[in-house]
Amino acid sequence: MKIAIAQINPIIGDLLGNARQILEAAQRAVSGGARLLLTPELSLCGYPPRDLLLNPSFVEAMNITLQNLAQDLPADLAVLVGTVQQNITAHITGAKSLFNSIALLENGKVKQVFHKRLLPTYDVFDERRYFEPGLQANYFTLDNLNIGVTICEDLWNDEEFWGKRSYAVNPIADLAILGVDLIVNLSASPYTAGKQKFRETMLQHSAVRFQQPIIYANQVGGNDDLIFDGRSFALNRNGEIICRARGFEADLLAVEFDETLRDLQVSAVTPAYESEDEEIWQALVLGVRDYARKCRFSKVVLGLSGGIDSALVAAIATAALGKENVLGVLMPSPYSSEHSISDALALAKNLGIKTDILPIEQLMQGFDRTLATLFAGTEFGLAEENIQSRIRGNLLMAIANKFGYLLLSTGNKSEMAVGYCTLYGDMNGGLAVIADVPKTRVYSLCYWLNQNSEIIPQNVLTKAPSAELKPGQVDQDSLPPYEILDDILQRLIHEHQSAAQIVAAGHDTLIVDRVIQMVARAEFKRRQAPPGLKITDRAFGTGWRMPIASNWVAIKNAYQTKTPSTPTLVFSDGQDVQQRIK
Repeated sequence: MKIAIAQINPIIGDLLGNARQILEAAQRAVSGGARLLLTPELSLCGYPPRDLLLNPSFVEAMNITLQNLAQDLPADLAVLVGTVQQNITAHITGAKSLFNSIALLENGKVKQVFHKRLLPTYDVFDERRYFEPGLQANYFTLDNLNIGVTICEDLWNDEEFWGKRSYAVNPIADLAILGVDLIVNLSASPYTAGKQKFRETMLQHSAVRFQQPIIYANQVGGNDDLIFDGRSFALNRNGEIICRARGFEADLLAVEFDETLRDLQVSAVTPAYESEDEEIWQALVLGVRDYARKCRFSKVVLGLSGGIDSALVAAIATAALGKENVLGVLMPSPYSSEHSISDALALAKNLGIKTDILPIEQLMQGFDRTLATLFAGTEFGLAEENIQSRIRGNLLMAIANKFGYLLLSTGNKSEMAVGYCTLYGDMNGGLAVIADVPKTRVYSLCYWLNQNSEIIPQNVLTKAPSAELKPGQVDQDSLPPYEILDDILQRLIHEHQSAAQIVAAGHDTLIVDRVIQMVARAEFKRRQAPPGLKITDRAFGTGWRMPIASNWVAIKNAYQTKTPSTPTLVFSDGQDVQQRIK
């Protein structure tokens, strides 16, 4: 039996458009001799549909579209389609009203429906908000082949691999007990750097442990802040990868199940990426392309400062949308260096993008005159520095509004983490392209981009980073060196290490405490930032749910024991809780 995988790129809520993609893939699959076609999780509505699922008319329209799709599909092809199913007993049992389901379509009808059993509620996932978990092992029989059906998270609970269970049941184990011939998994698994290798290692373990060939079909495309990398693959009973789809683009591939050997046969295996930088680059390019396309933008605008962050974002945007659709705006102030302008223009020339130069000195003087009386007797400081950034933000928003462009924000993750960014200034935008890319990774990506020819001007790579909001300013006046800062942030944000653990790893106590306090204080800024493309397992996006109004600051000495029974909690202003009460 030949089984095809339709690695499609759905648009959330575009039921007719997504059904059309499935139908086109089905027609191609039949032409190639396929008997069964797999599509990703919630392929009919796109993942994640979020609160669209609370709208009864949306759910009803999805059901009608599914019925129509069943009638339109080739008669001799069975197709697994991701959809939602109403829980008809919910009003009696008090359960959720929907299931996250897979429908088996064949001969013009919905033959069977299977429900997702494990519902994730961590990071960006909140499936228990909408869905009731399925209670039964899912399988069907096609041409004497028993095929087990799992949906995304159903694969992620092998206690031997993880060393623990996160859910009460293991759907793969249940299917192995039933003696199925093959397990398929229909996924919408968001991308993070290095995740594909982890997926393959995890499923290799399960394939060998349960002696089950496994086919993994994953969604591709960008949906809001999430990027889906595709890279669907299949494993034989020995855990060998026998096919892999392309990364970060739609694909259709087929694999053969040998009924004599009761195993999958070797097919096309797309090579893995040579480096993590290449993989992240492809993810960011897809993220920008799809965000613009799915939000109906054809052109983008961004500020070009001559710095490395805006240079990288400009390069990503050019690769995503084409040089003719990218506008870079230079907005020099009296504090801008000559090389900032020349570096930005050199970058634009290398990329072939259009530029405009809008000096802001006169606008700064206008603000100074307006605020002169109110600011009398005070010294030049952050307020005046930030006015420059907000002038630039206003100009960029004006251009975006006037011409219908998408404004790209250029701040990196290191800056977003500690609040080294200006609300309504450089944080303005419709999409924060590198908001999940630490500064050290920004440099790494730029060096990777330049490996064959110079795209990012050499001076951009070697000069000290600076916001240039006052004479002689460099980032390291306000922040630790980025190598130190990024390691502290990695340990704090991703690894959830305590201050004491970070200090024990070799970092200075005062620097660690200061960074932690900066991260906590910047929460209100991050809450107002544009969506940022997610490339790590802990991004400042839908999966980040920290409070703004909070007095918890986990600095090194914030929680210590005076006696075994007398804890002292220290607030960010240095007072312990007893002093604050008094």
